[in-house]
Amino acid sequence: MELYQRRIYRLKIKKLTQISEQQFDVIWDDGHRGPVDLRVLRDFCPCAGCKGETVLLKTYVPPPADKQTPGRYKLLSVEKVGGYAMKFEWGDGHSLGLYTWEHLRSLCGCGCQSSEKGV
Repeated sequence: MELYQRRIYRLKIKKLTQISEQQFDVIWDDGHRGPVDLRVLRDFCPCAGCKGETVLLKTYVPPPADKQTPGRYKLLSVEKVGGYAMKFEWGDGHSLGLYTWEHLRSLCGCGCQSSEKGV
């Protein structure tokens, strides 16, 4: 029996530029270009503390975020994680979320992925 290896296309960021205190411009390797708002980026943090998680049939539901926390929307640093994600450090000390390329694309402000926002 022959085994076939299926190639799966994965999105990749070609260029990420902070164009203002509130927004990034992202150019993707498939040619798409779109803005990502920092407030949206922070509010859709994918970490377990922000989004929740289920482990061994136990579910953690985080309390509602305090959107008035000082520094919540102030971006301090950005770091690439391997070949699949970005990590953002925020002014309120939060830095746990790993934003995969797919998750970042779902947050695109041009509306191309609006039906998938938060996926």
